[in-house]
Amino acid sequence: MAKGIREGGAKQLISYHPGGASGSAQWLHDEPWLDFNMRQNGHAINYTGRYSKTLDDYNRTPVKPVLDAEPVYEDHPIDFNPDQFGHSTSADVRRALYWNIFNGACGHTYGHHSVWQMYDKGRAPINRPLMTWKEAINQPGAKQMVYGKKLLESRPYLTRIPDPDLLVKAEVESSVPGAGQYRFVATRDKGGTYAMIYVLTGRKFSIRTSLISGARIKAWWYNPRDGKATEIGTIDKQDQTEFISPEPGENLDWILVLDDEDKHYSPPGE
Repeated sequence: MAKGIREGGAKQLISYHPGGASGSAQWLHDEPWLDFNMRQNGHAINYTGRYSKTLDDYNRTPVKPVLDAEPVYEDHPIDFNPDQFGHSTSADVRRALYWNIFNGACGHTYGHHSVWQMYDKGRAPINRPLMTWKEAINQPGAKQMVYGKKLLESRPYLTRIPDPDLLVKAEVESSVPGAGQYRFVATRDKGGTYAMIYVLTGRKFSIRTSLISGARIKAWWYNPRDGKATEIGTIDKQDQTEFISPEPGENLDWILVLDDEDKHYSPPGE
């Protein structure tokens, strides 16, 4: 089919939408017609073994962009099993967003369980939608996707790379960088002019600030729930620096943004 599309003169990018918990790369990565890899990390909410695969595809050769075309949808039955796991929330879809883009994805897809089926009163529901599509378009997770885009576009975009080595592994590694639903992930500019760390819970963690360029670092907290940035201050660069998010002990996500002070970047998201 792909060969026929090419022979017909089409210039569109071509990829392949895989089944759940898989990606096009595992079968088709070396095919010359495959322009970029597509994943369906799917409707589970764990990093380990799901969203971690985005980074695996980013690191493949030959280099091809990777996009998660079907992460967990908002208000979707988790792992298709609502009686055991319930339904996803805006926090779950935010995790999927930052797990993907900080792990090297070229973009991200958002979906809502009621919207894809255009569920409305009088229509047969598929797998327990929680509201009509007209209500669903105003759900918080949909609006919060915009804050992720604004954050990325407030810093140089095309030089950004995933870098798990920014995070210093704690003595108990399941704490930091973490696993399951609480995995921290990190990205930075290739030249080290900025770094971003997605922090899912209020737990102390250390960053290799030596990977940031310049002698002094301007630090910010960016709130992925409302898109607001709060300046922490300017610090002297050290080999490692310890941080803790504004709500210690709470399961509230934040993004730590570290800038080379000499670059005079605008506040995150602006």
